[in-house]
Amino acid sequence: MNSKIQLRFGIISIIVLAAAMSRLLPHPYNFTPIGAMGLFGAAYLSRKALAFAVPFLAMWVSDLVLNNLIYARLYPDFYGEGFVWFGNPWVYGAFAAIVGLGFVLLRKVKVTNLLVASLIASVLFFLVTNFGAWMADPKYPKTAAGLMAAYAAGIPFFWNTLLGDLFYVGVLFGGYEWAQRRFPALALGRV
Repeated sequence: MNSKIQLRFGIISIIVLAAAMSRLLPHPYNFTPIGAMGLFGAAYLSRKALAFAVPFLAMWVSDLVLNNLIYARLYPDFYGEGFVWFGNPWVYGAFAAIVGLGFVLLRKVKVTNLLVASLIASVLFFLVTNFGAWMADPKYPKTAAGLMAAYAAGIPFFWNTLLGDLFYVGVLFGGYEWAQRRFPALALGRV
């Protein structure tokens, strides 16, 4: 890699890591950068392996801190005494689907594509993670009615997911577009 591409890759990686670490700040439930990180990686990292690896690694690091230092103290009965190495697989599955969505919808980064991708990412995250809650939580019967109950229980959280995705997409993509104008070495296309 030449130095401009390395610089660009480093900046994109730092932006994604910073977004992931923002999950450690106090925030309303589900108002997080998860969808935006996946879309951002897909839009600016052309090598599919990197587009998945960079956001996944950033999210995994933030999950390690959240699960073992914050949530373990807040919910000791749920987290127990052991070290939690991996977060919710349904969240990571939704995250992977969002990266894939970004490959399809963000070949060209423009406002309309970002809005559509953000909206679909929020719905996708809602559908996958609430399906996972239905599968894992014994309080939901494994029937169509139980699945609908799981989705109904998730509706209040959906609005924060949607607002978080729109906000963080604006911050990540807007900030990076501004940086590309200020520092032309960043404006090389995808890495």
